[in-house]
Amino acid sequence: MSHPSGVLLVVQLVGVLLYPFMQRSVVGVVAFEAFGVLVLTLAIWSVRDYAGRTSFAIGLGVVGSTLSIINAVNGSTGLALAAAIFHALFYFWAAGNLMVYMLHDNKVTTDELFAVGATFTLGAWGFAYVFQMLQLLQPGCFTAAVDPEGQRTWVELLFLSFTNLSSTGLSDIVPITAHARAVVMIEQLAGLGYVALFVSRLVGLTISRRMGAGSGPQDGAVPIAAPKRDAGT
Repeated sequence: MSHPSGVLLVVQLVGVLLYPFMQRSVVGVVAFEAFGVLVLTLAIWSVRDYAGRTSFAIGLGVVGSTLSIINAVNGSTGLALAAAIFHALFYFWAAGNLMVYMLHDNKVTTDELFAVGATFTLGAWGFAYVFQMLQLLQPGCFTAAVDPEGQRTWVELLFLSFTNLSSTGLSDIVPITAHARAVVMIEQLAGLGYVALFVSRLVGLTISRRMGAGSGPQDGAVPIAAPKRDAGT
């Protein structure tokens, strides 16, 4: 697989389109977790050369998915909270290792450009699970224009995460408790920092590489040698 980050990004974006069909039934939740296992596997594959202990990441993903499936069959706030914690840890771990991958040298590859988008989506997933943790600990901490008193669905929390991480501010979902607002502010700062530190760096390196490639002598041009000085001068 020459571009694992690209495959990871495509699969995550496909998941965004599929998740609305998976959140209304037990079968849908199981399918959601099965799809999540695919994302976890691709994330580990993408950062396998830059991760510290791959077994640790595999453990986080397996435990998180197992707890979610058990919770779908036999619902429990404790199981849902534990699953959200393990999922959040994994996605932040994967996003952090992709950042290390993008910073490991001063060369920009095609896969690193795909990693820009994949890292963003991994971060958005991680914060969505943090929002889910907050909602379990503080029911009603998020309100919305539609069904303001109800619990927010996974897709709604993911939508909130994307809008905050990208700083577009278009979400109709609003944090109304102090803790929820604090986490939203942290995510907004993380999104701005990511663009400033990582995206701008890769763009700058790409432009520098192209300028460097075009700064040499043109095809067919003969370089002019500097005149030799007289030995007596």
